[in-house]
Amino acid sequence: MNKPLVFTAVFSLVVGVSPAFAGGDASAGKTKSATCAACHGMDGNSVNPEWPNLAGQGAAYIEKQLKAFKADERQNATMAPMAAPLAEQDIADLAAFFATQTVKVGAAEESLVDLGQKIYRGGNPASGVAACIGCHGPGGKGNPAAKFPALSGQHAKYVETQLNAFKAGERNNDAARMMRDTASNMTEQEIKSVASYIQGLH
Repeated sequence: MNKPLVFTAVFSLVVGVSPAFAGGDASAGKTKSATCAACHGMDGNSVNPEWPNLAGQGAAYIEKQLKAFKADERQNATMAPMAAPLAEQDIADLAAFFATQTVKVGAAEESLVDLGQKIYRGGNPASGVAACIGCHGPGGKGNPAAKFPALSGQHAKYVETQLNAFKAGERNNDAARMMRDTASNMTEQEIKSVASYIQGLH
């Protein structure tokens, strides 16, 4: 058999691998997500604004965060013991499942929309606050390839908590300090407003 034919045969086998083997299996992830449902909802939409919606989140981002919790690179008293027993395949399966779900978008507080939209779309050049749109997109869909999370419809309370954690340096698993550097220059009102805006973003 000549080399071009061998390459073609091998390439066909590689690209023909089922997604269940190439990465996460959403069906398996649905079964495994039963323990996640108490906080994040059956379909990844949390009923508690302090806990994040996972529905529609990029699989790569979910995998990154679960691995960070497992390795204690991101501290959270609730998530650490949940992530600890997860194998690589479990993480991939859970990420695949939540990524296929649809997030339920909430609404922004009307009085906070103007400032929230200003920060999200244009940042605050005077204080060095970068525009959120650059990494998270105009509709808050994120950038899966770069592992930048989707924000559309995320609970305002959760977003506000995370921005404050980045600002205080309590959360530090962001690439190149991007979130810490941005949040550190944000005022309390800017954080509250952009978090509210994100809740209604779609």
